[in-house]
Amino acid sequence: MLSSSGGHSHTPSTVGELGEFGLIRELTARLTTTSAVRIGPGDDAAVVSAPDRRVVASTDILVEGRHFRRDWSTAYDVGRKAAAQNMADIAAMGAVPTALLLGLVVPAELPVNWPSELMDGIRDEARVAAAAVVGGDVVRGETITVAITALGDMRNQDPVTRAGARPGDVVAVTGWLGWSAAGHTVLSRGFRSPRAFVEAHRRPEPPYHAGPAAAALGATAMTDVSDGLIADLGHIAECSKVRIDIRSAELDVPAQMYDIGQAVGVDPLHWVLAGGEDHAIVATFPADQKLPARWRTIGEVLAPSALPHVTVDGAAWDKAGGWNHFKDA
Repeated sequence: MLSSSGGHSHTPSTVGELGEFGLIRELTARLTTTSAVRIGPGDDAAVVSAPDRRVVASTDILVEGRHFRRDWSTAYDVGRKAAAQNMADIAAMGAVPTALLLGLVVPAELPVNWPSELMDGIRDEARVAAAAVVGGDVVRGETITVAITALGDMRNQDPVTRAGARPGDVVAVTGWLGWSAAGHTVLSRGFRSPRAFVEAHRRPEPPYHAGPAAAALGATAMTDVSDGLIADLGHIAECSKVRIDIRSAELDVPAQMYDIGQAVGVDPLHWVLAGGEDHAIVATFPADQKLPARWRTIGEVLAPSALPHVTVDGAAWDKAGGWNHFKDA
């Protein structure tokens, strides 16, 4: 407890009053652990078991004003989103998420409850994937910045990269497409409903289990859809030196998404093809591989040609496709 000028103790209301070590104690007290964590927060570094002896690692950053807005999302929402987008990268390699590390920059005047609720969101999303937060660092800064490093275990599978797609493979996806982009559009128009799409933007729900399952099924290439379906399939096509054609008729566009599109003057197919941050899993498979019902076949892998790396119904997509951090606002 801090002491006021009158000598009476009071509960710190801001991060600055709480102090660095007080904030660390506040955040770590909210955490849970898993059997993979040998040494958790409190030492110089964490120790996490890796039975496979191969550790999969990924990192991502969220900056206030660019990746989230406090008038649109609660701190808890931001925590869920930060953890989800990082663990989706682990799953997209065919691995199982095991641990998260948090780097947090906050201004001194930020209310204490904001980073506390952020940590609750990170912790709860980690639980969804049976992972745990094992450490991190906090520092004072003018702009709230949330940096997550995620670790994962291959569980005796070979990693599935972006470079293995071959002509003749099918392209399949599991998870939502376009929901987050539709929700972002709704929020940007000053509305808060339809709630399902707004919540999809605030708290994506990646199908973590699908990555390791796809690896076990023989997926030849895989990624999560973070920047948009066309953009992320473009990474696979470029790395694999192939062309990928998407069949628009096979894409799932819910009726309510059409309703939103009509209300705001946007073709909902654009959200599905170019909208990111749903963190669905998209993969290529041998054509004779029987896929579970949760996977939807949406296209095929072709030999490279003069057309773009990714086409829609055999033709170039003539609208913007995907998110670029250094171009998009």
